[in-house]
Amino acid sequence: MSTLSVSEFQGCGSGGAEKPEAPLRFLPVYLLLGAAFGFVLSRSEVLSWFRIQEMFRFQSFRMYGIIGSAVATAAVSLALIKALKLKSVQGVAISVPPKVLGSGIQYAAGGTIFGIGWALTGACPGPLFALVGNGVTVMLAAAISALLGTWSYGWIKPKVPH
Repeated sequence: MSTLSVSEFQGCGSGGAEKPEAPLRFLPVYLLLGAAFGFVLSRSEVLSWFRIQEMFRFQSFRMYGIIGSAVATAAVSLALIKALKLKSVQGVAISVPPKVLGSGIQYAAGGTIFGIGWALTGACPGPLFALVGNGVTVMLAAAISALLGTWSYGWIKPKVPH
């Protein structure tokens, strides 16, 4: 029985290993779930630059509550996946390998870059596409930049120490 590890999904440049692909019949479901998620982000004002500014100025608990509930949901979901020994769409067991923290420099550097990007755009990378869908077309520049940054990291990753 093969096991599918979360660490296998590292984006561009992660290697040429064959990975099972999700059946195409699930694409409409993924599209609907993505659209629903974008709708929820929009209605909850998570996309609002004003709400993000409030968070960074410690003027409102709203964003911290949303982020905290997301962390709690992820923790419960991962615990259930582990306890129930759930499998992927392809029928492969899902596993999450333990994280090796090391010196933490890579996390400090990545967090700094992430924070600078967030501060410059006024948006977390996740909701960029929902913002574009809401008609904030200037966010296309940020979305394209985020994709180029992801591609660049995938290209350079094998050449840098980890």
